Amino acid sequence: MTTLVAGKLHGVHVTEATVNGQGSITLDPEHCEPVGFAPMEFVEIWNKTTGARTSAYVLLGERGSRCCIVDGAAARTCQPGDPLIICNPVASRDSHITDIVPRILTFDRDNHVIERLTYATFRDAQGRSRCSLVDEANVSQLISLVTAIGR
Repeated sequence: MTTLVAGKLHGVHVTEATVNGQGSITLDPEHCEPVGFAPMEFVEIWNKTTGARTSAYVLLGERGSRCCIVDGAAARTCQPGDPLIICNPVASRDSHITDIVPRILTFDRDNHVIERLTYATFRDAQGRSRCSLVDEANVSQLISLVTAIGR
């Protein structure tokens, strides 16, 4: 089994850090749904400012709030304003690596989505794994890439 990224929030900024909280990360459902984060799902959290890495479970905040509230021990790893990378790992057999299509959202400082991306994983003509980052606004690029390789 291989652990792969299933979805990612890249550069979402901490809006609040509460040490006395529940040990979770509260996120806007409008950010969670496109990347496939489920309530109570464990996610990996990487702080781009400090390099700290931790994990927490997802709670859904108010829709449209653009919140990223880190609670409990994980709150010791960040400060409001820190940009985070949050991903949900998934286990898969290497033979099924091309079945995973991770969605990625990138953010500005106010947690507005600025890009919607996808990792396209495929096998080349020699059977080697390849990966390409594709802007979802150009889905035809992704379809052409996968079709050319014959996934």
